[in-house]
Amino acid sequence: MQSAVAARYAKALVDVVTDPKAKLDSAQVLGQLRSVEAMISESVELRTALASPAVAPSKKRAVMARLIDPLNAPAQVRNFVFVVIDHRRIHEFAAILEAFEAFLDERLGYQRADVASAQELSEGQRAALEQQLTRLAGKKAKLRFTIDPSLVAGVVAKVGSTVYDGSVRGQLERLRLKLGSS
Repeated sequence: MQSAVAARYAKALVDVVTDPKAKLDSAQVLGQLRSVEAMISESVELRTALASPAVAPSKKRAVMARLIDPLNAPAQVRNFVFVVIDHRRIHEFAAILEAFEAFLDERLGYQRADVASAQELSEGQRAALEQQLTRLAGKKAKLRFTIDPSLVAGVVAKVGSTVYDGSVRGQLERLRLKLGSS
């Protein structure tokens, strides 16, 4: 569940990134923002400095500018990071990035799907799942995969609010309920 603040920042960024006049590659922007988020999450010192009211905003921007520079990020990405810093929302950067990705997928016509499997799926299995979920969703599915050994075997896919349970654990649970009601 995303916060209202994260949603507000993410929607504004999606508007900027998808504006045809901006001529930005949304996948590239997403990658750059992920890199920024990784820098922030991996460094306690950086997080502390960015969150501290004792550090001047100009110093925070200068540090982030040096860190972002090697990414060759466009001005819009750099300015967005500066806005987040200036408004003291750096602690919400990961949530903003997650919301940005969800809104971007929606804007570009993708349906997000979370797929959990008992073990790593082959490329062929992933492609078949993507094709099947695209058909079920009625638009291009964008899958995110996770491993959940408790499923025993099979997969569970969540597309929007619909869950497709093809796991052995799910089948055993349905069997248990059926036997219990007899």
